[in-house]
Amino acid sequence: MQAEGLTRKLAAQAAAYRYDTLPAEAAFMARQCLLDFLGVTFAGAKEPLTGILHEEALGEGGNPQASLIGLPGKVTASQAALINGSASHALDYDDVQLFMMGHPSVPVAPAVLALAELYGKSGREVIAAFVAGFETECRIGAAVSPSHYAAGWHATATLGCFGAAAAAANLLQLDAEQTAVALGIAGTQASGFKSMFGTMCKPFHAGHAAMSGLLAARLAAKGFTSRPDVLEVEQGFGETQSKGLKPEAALAEPKGGSHIRGALFKYHAACYLTHSSLEASHALRRQHDLRPENIREVRVMVDKGHLRVCNIPEPATGLETKFSLRMTTAFALTGLDTASIETYSDENANRPDLMALRDKVRVEVHNKPDAQESEVIIGLSDGRSLALSANVGVPASDLGAQWEKLQNKFYAIATPVIGKGRAQELTAAINDLESIGNFADLAPLLQAA
Repeated sequence: MQAEGLTRKLAAQAAAYRYDTLPAEAAFMARQCLLDFLGVTFAGAKEPLTGILHEEALGEGGNPQASLIGLPGKVTASQAALINGSASHALDYDDVQLFMMGHPSVPVAPAVLALAELYGKSGREVIAAFVAGFETECRIGAAVSPSHYAAGWHATATLGCFGAAAAAANLLQLDAEQTAVALGIAGTQASGFKSMFGTMCKPFHAGHAAMSGLLAARLAAKGFTSRPDVLEVEQGFGETQSKGLKPEAALAEPKGGSHIRGALFKYHAACYLTHSSLEASHALRRQHDLRPENIREVRVMVDKGHLRVCNIPEPATGLETKFSLRMTTAFALTGLDTASIETYSDENANRPDLMALRDKVRVEVHNKPDAQESEVIIGLSDGRSLALSANVGVPASDLGAQWEKLQNKFYAIATPVIGKGRAQELTAAINDLESIGNFADLAPLLQAA
């Protein structure tokens, strides 16, 4: 299929999203993604990197337009997108979409919520815009995968710019041509390196993408010019950031009717590529009542793509442990709660018993067809060998049960910041977001107690 016209086609799709025409499952998934986003942002608001960005925004000043999630006061819409987006990805506890090969909500939601508060948009408009951004970044992800991510680009940063721009354009009711221009403005700002994983720059990527996409849509609305064919043009995004644009993949009908249906949520506060190994390790420990002192060796068998993402061999900080298959496996086999944010601490990164178990773990490459599947093989001191595989890359079939799990996660991480009563009130509001006439009415629930 020829790539000509791809950007405009995706722009037209993004501009056309309306709540009344969304599949019911897509709208429900949008609410789930937004609840999860708010939870991880409340938790991330306490992180040092968020404090630095907040301090910088206060120093810059500006019109109080949009709320900071989990923090006091308001800042400009662009500043809110930057800070909230960075906070939401600070703990690496946010959702994942495999077509995007990244984190879809954290670049999109901050742009949508900031503009929705500023312009008094309805809950229905918020849902439609969020889905427009989510679907657009996943479609572009399908067009440039896997070479884009394999080359070292952080897709949350790069594709997230497009998602945020498409969502903001939809919320601002830009037409298809204006949306194509917004995608062009976003595309020329798209950047972010995987080499930054384990530093504050990784979450900053999400915030920067949200801010860039928001700005792109607002500039396009004012007549700012750009290439409306940024994806397929010579020396454009596809040519420079992939080994070959695949328009047929971008335009293909996703399984289940929408890419948002394939969103995956984290129940461990670490890089998603550690999660299959964590699930297998936890299960083996429980099933066989394992004790670290009885473990002679551990082999963690993963897809080769994991090695360039989450294989820091000897993490020295809590942030680095989130990207260490060896250390996260040691956490699980010791019985630590890997869903708890507090587990990923500098203290645990340097705890002698955990380091000793970590050093017994070898990370090896398997040849399984599903890149998300991992196998953990444990050699015990009595000569026995135990093995178990797990795969967290399969979307939930029961969305109601998933909502319950996400509510529990939300309460666990949001309650310490905003209190139990407000956490329950906000959960109810997101569950009934369609009935909200003005999103600005929810702003008081977003700020720190």
